[in-house]
Amino acid sequence: MKYPDIKNYVGGKYIPSKSTKFLDVISPLDGSLLSRVPVSTKEDLNDAVAVAKKAFTTWSKVPIKERVQVFFRYKTLLEKHILELSQLVQEENGKTLDEARAEVEKSIELTEFACSLPQLVGGEILEVSKGVECRTDFYPVGVVACIVPFNFPSMVPNWTIPNAIALGNTMILKPSEVVPLSCMRIVELLKEAGLPDGVLNIVNGDREIVEAICDHPGIDAVSFVGSTKVAKLVYARASASFKRVLTLGGAKNHLLVLPDAHVSMTASNVAASMSGCAGQRCMAASAMVAVGAVDPIIAQICVEARKVIPGVNLGAVISAAAKARIERYITEAEQQGAKILVDGRNTVVKGKENGFYVGPTVIDYVTPDMSVAREEIFGPVISIIRAKDVDEALAIENANPYGNAAAVFTQSGGAARYVIERASAGMIGVNIGVPVPREPFSFGGWNDSKFGVGDLTGKSSIGFWTKLKKTTTKWNAESKTNWMS
Repeated sequence: MKYPDIKNYVGGKYIPSKSTKFLDVISPLDGSLLSRVPVSTKEDLNDAVAVAKKAFTTWSKVPIKERVQVFFRYKTLLEKHILELSQLVQEENGKTLDEARAEVEKSIELTEFACSLPQLVGGEILEVSKGVECRTDFYPVGVVACIVPFNFPSMVPNWTIPNAIALGNTMILKPSEVVPLSCMRIVELLKEAGLPDGVLNIVNGDREIVEAICDHPGIDAVSFVGSTKVAKLVYARASASFKRVLTLGGAKNHLLVLPDAHVSMTASNVAASMSGCAGQRCMAASAMVAVGAVDPIIAQICVEARKVIPGVNLGAVISAAAKARIERYITEAEQQGAKILVDGRNTVVKGKENGFYVGPTVIDYVTPDMSVAREEIFGPVISIIRAKDVDEALAIENANPYGNAAAVFTQSGGAARYVIERASAGMIGVNIGVPVPREPFSFGGWNDSKFGVGDLTGKSSIGFWTKLKKTTTKWNAESKTNWMS
């Protein structure tokens, strides 16, 4: 085992869990044992919440311009340790080093945005009648809990940590039990940056802790990122406890490729979108709708896909179970009549025979009723569905229950606008396979890809992480008054 057993982090200290049960943390790269993570108890959570509540009484009263100074220093530390942090992400998640570095760079950008929050939450003041003023002020929600997934061990925690804490909240962070190492390093850097003890706490565990977070009366808000199935359960359970809740689920992103699309640009974008991060991202291209005569583009996509080599520029999938599930989808599609143009099944990387790899896979002649067309695969697989025109393509996209992203590849501005206005997704790309907005624009989908109001990142996150207080003031008695005074 490369690293010692993981502990919880409460009140600025590593605290052993009260549980004696542990789960193995396995590197997808080669199947080696990295560490063990505790399956924490409700008592562990109670301790962390008590510490966070106490810290909130002090932290929430610190002026925001002082709170963000922590994140200026944290940003510098992320930049200083970028290689170390990237290697840790690669080790526990299985990404390529370049992908891991890009994830940490996004974490830096997210932190940079948090540093700008004092300029965005100044509130408003207006004389609404003679001698009467109304003003608004942003107040933190309280103790918030953030439940984060395995696919971005650094970026997704940093979707929530900088904004929520800079806005005055204290936090319980629950990492994915399969990638806990990056979160533990994040809290160390934040402590070095000057974050007071108790403001950010980590409680490790599995389903039991997630349920305890949803039910805990001392937690005021919950965010979750993961599968749609679990996102629905978390939203229902946490909101039943009258918490503020925002959960992000899965996706089945459709790329509409029109006949006039630029061949090489489209092919490289589609291949990169379906294979980046081994397809383990909710913004990955999962279904391509081929509109009309686009066979030359499909042929070039296959060329580009074959340039993606497992263990070289394609990382591992998270587990042996994930590998088996992805390959099962491919086999099922083939049995149902689809044509496998590029086959990534049974991939073994030399020297890493115990790793979990699936090669890039392109499947043509998929029909909308096939499971490979309807369900989130979360692997480097793209299904090609044929459509005669844009309206049929949009009907296929609209019928999909998810709504994270959609994209259109065309050289026609009119066609692009037509798709933008009609696609049922929260994030749209034009000639971009992964249309993730950059800060200050927020990340968030529609339909079964998001439950709750607002977003976790960007300007839209302010509404989730704060409460708005409205104050009306009158000091001077006026001889004439109206209904407003």
